[in-house]
Amino acid sequence: MSEGECTTAAAPLPTAARPANRRWLVDLVLLGMLWGASFLFMRVGAAEFGALPTAAVRVAIAMLFLLPLLFMRGQWSSFRQYWKPALGIGVLNSGLPFAFFCFALLTINSGLAAVINATVPMFGALVAWRFFGERPDRSRGIGLVIGFAGVAMLAGRSAGLQSGADEAAARWAIGACLAACICYAFAASLTRKHLSGVPALATATGSQIGATLALALPALWLWPATMPSLQAWLALIVLGTACTGLAYILFFRLIETAGPARALTVTFLVPVFALFYGAVFLGEEITQWMLICAVVIVCGVALSTGLVKLGRRQSAPA
Repeated sequence: MSEGECTTAAAPLPTAARPANRRWLVDLVLLGMLWGASFLFMRVGAAEFGALPTAAVRVAIAMLFLLPLLFMRGQWSSFRQYWKPALGIGVLNSGLPFAFFCFALLTINSGLAAVINATVPMFGALVAWRFFGERPDRSRGIGLVIGFAGVAMLAGRSAGLQSGADEAAARWAIGACLAACICYAFAASLTRKHLSGVPALATATGSQIGATLALALPALWLWPATMPSLQAWLALIVLGTACTGLAYILFFRLIETAGPARALTVTFLVPVFALFYGAVFLGEEITQWMLICAVVIVCGVALSTGLVKLGRRQSAPA
């Protein structure tokens, strides 16, 4: 499970039951911590491995982590039945977006990438409107405008750049982040269309297998000439096992216990943790402009996903 795949996994699942207790809050916070940390580990890994090799190693480790669970839970037959769409969607669901984010993190800070990643539900709403005819209501339409205005505000300034990076490189990096978000959005709709009702673990494992197969040859071609350090390898191991494999399990459990709508609120936690990790462990600067844009984007996401609705005006009695 990636840091932006909440819409992808949630799409084919039924609206879940109400939570019987508050344990789901613990899962929600843990998931936000893991997905927030993924940007930190991607930046550490990409600095030595490069963008494509980092993404390839991540999905390969996640695949090796999830495959035994697939057999243990007896869901191999489900994967075999739907392996073609599962592998194909995996390229959009994991392979391409992971590579895009790794490329972006060579230029911009992890916190900035996580803030842009929060736009995934907005792109999901646009794709659902275009391909499923789910026309957004007034609140969601306003949310889309607000959210994309926040992205434009971020792109208009050089806040969140790594030292030595210029504004032209920053625009390419932000474009790569947005491309990753668009990939997640299309993957969500395709999952809904072709993998509805398939066990989530089978879909998740198939996604990582497909991404691994797609990235293997390009990653070998671009493999660094110098062996990356132990720190970089450890970053990718944690990224693949905890931030991808374990995060999948937590997210699917969260959907079952709290429902897709509550699970989607993890989108708001991920940038918070990513900004914190980047500042503490990488010395990244958190500017006032980044925080303002983050608030604008989060408000747009809350409206565009229907988590918050604008009140309707009531006509005064005659």
